[in-house]
Amino acid sequence: MNSVIEQVTRRIQERSKDSRDAYLSRMAAAANDGPARGTLSCSNLAHGFAASGSSDKSALSANVVPNIAIVSAYNDMLSAHQPFQTYPNLIKEAASSQGAVAQFAGGVPAMCDGVTQGQDGMDLSLFSRDVIALSTGIALSHNMFDGVLCLGICDKIVPGLLIGALSFGHLPTVFVPAGPMVSGLGNKEKARIREEYASGKVGRDELLAAESAAYHAPGTCTFYGTANTNQMLMEFMGLQLPGGSFVNPGTELRDHLTREAVSTVLASSNLGQSYLPLAQIIDEKAIVNGIAGLLATGGSTNHTIHIVAIAAAAGIHVDWQDFSDLSEVIPQLARVYPNGSADVNHFHAAGGLGFVLSDMLDSGLLHEDVNTILGSGLRRFCKEPQVVDERLAWRDAQSKSLDEDILRSSRNPFAAEGGLQLVAGNLGRAIVKVSAVEAEYLSIEAPAKVFRSQQSFVDAFNDGDLEQDFVAVLSCQGPRANGMPELHKLTPYLGVLQNRGFKVALITDGRMSGASGKVLAAIQITPEAVRGGIIGKIQDGDIITLDAGNGVLSVRTSDDVDARQAVLVEAPQQGMGRELFGVFRERAGGAESGASLFDGP
Repeated sequence: MNSVIEQVTRRIQERSKDSRDAYLSRMAAAANDGPARGTLSCSNLAHGFAASGSSDKSALSANVVPNIAIVSAYNDMLSAHQPFQTYPNLIKEAASSQGAVAQFAGGVPAMCDGVTQGQDGMDLSLFSRDVIALSTGIALSHNMFDGVLCLGICDKIVPGLLIGALSFGHLPTVFVPAGPMVSGLGNKEKARIREEYASGKVGRDELLAAESAAYHAPGTCTFYGTANTNQMLMEFMGLQLPGGSFVNPGTELRDHLTREAVSTVLASSNLGQSYLPLAQIIDEKAIVNGIAGLLATGGSTNHTIHIVAIAAAAGIHVDWQDFSDLSEVIPQLARVYPNGSADVNHFHAAGGLGFVLSDMLDSGLLHEDVNTILGSGLRRFCKEPQVVDERLAWRDAQSKSLDEDILRSSRNPFAAEGGLQLVAGNLGRAIVKVSAVEAEYLSIEAPAKVFRSQQSFVDAFNDGDLEQDFVAVLSCQGPRANGMPELHKLTPYLGVLQNRGFKVALITDGRMSGASGKVLAAIQITPEAVRGGIIGKIQDGDIITLDAGNGVLSVRTSDDVDARQAVLVEAPQQGMGRELFGVFRERAGGAESGASLFDGP
């Protein structure tokens, strides 16, 4: 085992001892010797199965039949979650065939950052994670259930489901994905057309045609953003069946995997063969494995927030220094857009997560001695599913990459260090996604240009005011200010300027996420401007140093920047539902502590 990974893990364990012990004590107290519903009164129980069929009523009246909760993010507008429409019936049939019952316990909201990008609704995006956690808690609060199947896939949905489920960590829990859409217009070509639109070379019709060719079918978007990083995370943390993350919707294999998820959660219930609750799977080693997978695959920067919040829900405390120290010893093994030209279907075909897991275990870069939904040992996840004679079967994962332009072993990585970098200095602490940025652009020292909104940046670009080297500064975009929206509206314009030969970068207390592209960006700066962060005091012409290679983020001024009065622009607090989230903005913690409602003031 790599010594740095061991050291970081021990550090997290020591730091978390009291809170972790308290969490495990709560989960032990919540566990039951028999079906959870055995604690309900007759009136409670009658309400719980009043709408069920006669056979399910009879089964739930007994004390030996497990009942599975289905918690789903289904809606038919968003491509990633539309396939979940058929899952409940499939799950119920599979449960019934094994002498069990499954009930649709509740739905959780699923919003798409792709739809809200650059729009007012994006201000609700990050907070939707905590709404999903709360919704999951409500769904499970009926105490009718002996196991949980979580159906979700995209950006805030999977972290929210997991945070909520961890409050019911005495129950076994399995995550059930839907898979990515089949490949459409290549991500590189899509990005090119976006940049041509930004520079006025093509019109809206051409842009919409390209976007529609890229996002064209049921399933997740095929680039390696937060949604697909979620799927990696669930496999690396042992919560999702091996090799199932990137199996396309509507396939025979996809249905077999969903049925197998039912068998898996039933075997783990306290009425099954081997009781294994969620609380015993998500521990410090599982969290470190998740971070290692994030770094090795060049995943979404959003998970520097989400993993922190997930860990906290299990009584575990991690910070960005943990990410940074791990990044020094975790090599980059994958090149998937925006880090390369391939999409996740190509990645899966080249060997996928099974190859990465196997290679990292062989190289001592993951903890093997962890619990998973399949039992003890992460090596169980070095498998690939297939259908043989109309049955689900497993074979060993690829031992060799089938395309080294996409996937490599740790002996011949794309880079020696991980895809994310902590930067720090008198501006605070921030995250840079380095895996998508060419080496020549990893550092910059240039004058600041301060913008008060994304639109003001676009206006300056259209007016020809940005034809120079500069660092764009966009503050008042943190969780307390406006919910910490993603700022991808800026990406095509910054890309155009970089293509024209200018050295440009972005610093912000907002987010950029898994789609962070080829332009250097220090994001999620903490403390944010409205909590006293220096980013709110930067003025045009101040010299910004952003050096991702050496971990530096600083500002140099002709006066005392601390003594300046911050310029705080109040973001709109009403419209598009924002007025409902005032309490979230008031209570949200900082980005490094998970930007969560549950952090407290």
